[in-house]
Amino acid sequence: MSLFKRLFTLGKAEANAVVDKLEDPIKMTEQGIRDMKKDLEGCLKAMAEVKALAIRSRNEIREQQERGVDYEKKAMLLLQKAESGQMDSAEADRLATEALNKKVECETHVERASGEQTQFDQNVSKLEVNVKTLRSKISSWENELKTLKARVKVATATKNLNKQMASIDSSDTISMLERMKEKVEQEEALADAYGDIANESKSLDDEIDKAIGGSTTVAASDSLAALKAKMSKSKEA
Repeated sequence: MSLFKRLFTLGKAEANAVVDKLEDPIKMTEQGIRDMKKDLEGCLKAMAEVKALAIRSRNEIREQQERGVDYEKKAMLLLQKAESGQMDSAEADRLATEALNKKVECETHVERASGEQTQFDQNVSKLEVNVKTLRSKISSWENELKTLKARVKVATATKNLNKQMASIDSSDTISMLERMKEKVEQEEALADAYGDIANESKSLDDEIDKAIGGSTTVAASDSLAALKAKMSKSKEA
């Protein structure tokens, strides 16, 4: 085997090895990206649900705070009516006490909802970090996948080129070119030979015509005169 062929055979083997090593990472990266996108969808859904709970807690806090203020106002109105004699003092005290108890319940709800909101906000913050991390990793892996696919294309092209080049035998190619060169030279020599023959034939005719000094025209005139004489003799006879 020639050195040329050995070199390209070695190159082909290296290209095949590169392709074999790249195929699995590409598949693994693609699967990893799909899995991470599913995880990202799950995180986004969970974050939306937790945010919804946080919003409900804030709404509940505002609602309970407003109710607490309202119960306190009602208790004050009841006491004012008792003072003005519009209602029994004992009844007013009883109802005002119930209103204040309701206010305490509202305050309890506010405290509970505030704790829940704090917890929900913390969960949202953690989920936002996870979403950001997943998005960053997905972007990084997608870029890596593009690089791997580009390397596969280069390695495949190199493999195909080396495979094609390795199948070429330089000695056979040179021998074929020499035979073609010899054939072309032979055809060119044959063309020159026919040209020389044609020129020689033409030159010989020119020499003959020159030597007889236009005798072709004279001979034609003599023949015409002889024919006329012959025809005259025929008439006389």
